[in-house]
Amino acid sequence: MSAASLSDIAWVAVDWGTTHLRALAMDAQGRDLAALASRQGMGALGRDEYEPVLRALLAPWLGERVLHVIACGMVGSRQGWIEAPYQPVPCPARPVRLVRAPVKHPGLRVDIVPGLRQDEPADVMRGEETQIAGFLAGNPDFDGLICLPGSHSKWARVRDNQVLSFQTSMTGELFAALSRHTVLRHSIAETGFALAAFRPGLRAMLRQPETLSLNLFSLRAQHLLGQTDPAAARARLSGLLIGGELAAMRSLLQAHPVAIIGAAHLSELYRIGLAELAVAASCHDAAEMTRAGLHAIHQTLETNG
Repeated sequence: MSAASLSDIAWVAVDWGTTHLRALAMDAQGRDLAALASRQGMGALGRDEYEPVLRALLAPWLGERVLHVIACGMVGSRQGWIEAPYQPVPCPARPVRLVRAPVKHPGLRVDIVPGLRQDEPADVMRGEETQIAGFLAGNPDFDGLICLPGSHSKWARVRDNQVLSFQTSMTGELFAALSRHTVLRHSIAETGFALAAFRPGLRAMLRQPETLSLNLFSLRAQHLLGQTDPAAARARLSGLLIGGELAAMRSLLQAHPVAIIGAAHLSELYRIGLAELAVAASCHDAAEMTRAGLHAIHQTLETNG
């Protein structure tokens, strides 16, 4: 980045998760000027390593002015740079107070977005709250459910730019554990996805979610008897787990519109599942919602001084 364009940087948006670190240089209007990324996620860092890692990544953008960074994700967890305490729901989608990280470099200021907590039933989220803020910044009148599929899928009930409540399903982590660390590992492909096998698994759980355990071993038996291949078994397992998750959410899904924020392939699987329940859903890119959320939070900070 040239010295001329360096002066255009108003602040930096950072998404720092367990396995990744992504930074966007933003101008005063919230436009992306440049991007940098690293694989140095918080999962591999000690507390005294965060500032050196961030400074090394942002070195091309550091100049004479103080560079303001707003970061979201697991960087604010108890094991992260500094804990950004959870905000209790219900609460505004955009936090009005961030947590200042300890920084020695005089040209760097780092604020971390807090996660959300719910006491009953007990639940937490960190990182997804920024994506929710990004979606609501562009859809301020949305009154419904936001689904954020992933290792720990989140379902947030939102209205009037507030997060009212949320629930978490360990669907993605269950998929990884079952396909890699149980007897099913011999029958599930590591890659590939046969969509035609996804729908039957999905429908089986929407009809009888209580039969999940029975259907899981059936995957192994079908493979041993030559009735399926590993790619189809992988897709059916995905259908079973997503179907079970949607079955648990059925009562809420019948009462509210749904927006899905996630990676394209996974979001499409959830959209297909929701369509089986006659629920229409819009899909939104997770990275774009994170960027939009950090921009919305920056705007709130600027407005509130």
